[in-house]
Amino acid sequence: MEIKKIKASETWKIRHEVMWPDQPFEFVQLAEDDFGSHYGVFDENQLVSIVSCFTEGDVMQFRKLATLNSYQGRGIASLLLKHIFKTAQEKGIKKIWCNARTEKKQFYEKFGMYATGEVFNKAGQEFTIMEITI
Repeated sequence: MEIKKIKASETWKIRHEVMWPDQPFEFVQLAEDDFGSHYGVFDENQLVSIVSCFTEGDVMQFRKLATLNSYQGRGIASLLLKHIFKTAQEKGIKKIWCNARTEKKQFYEKFGMYATGEVFNKAGQEFTIMEITI
């Protein structure tokens, strides 16, 4: 497995397939993608997991962490999160946050993230805002 920086457009297929298969493909193409840093995990030459990071000052939000269904449960998303946390620390980031699907909260808690108490719904999914100070 290898982690590389990728283009925003390279994240869209996995975002759509894993996170929003019931939505039109354009739903996962965000205008702000051009302002983010995007990372992918490759198995051989196949992109299997992605995440997008957006930094403002010393705060970073990561979005759209997704792993192909056939690769889930192998620790790939954990590997990718560890990578972006380390990268954030090296850049002097003080806080990392995300909008986690509420049913995935426990996954992020393993990394020391905690729920802020803010919850919202988007396209029928409930999200919890989670963060960590590093």
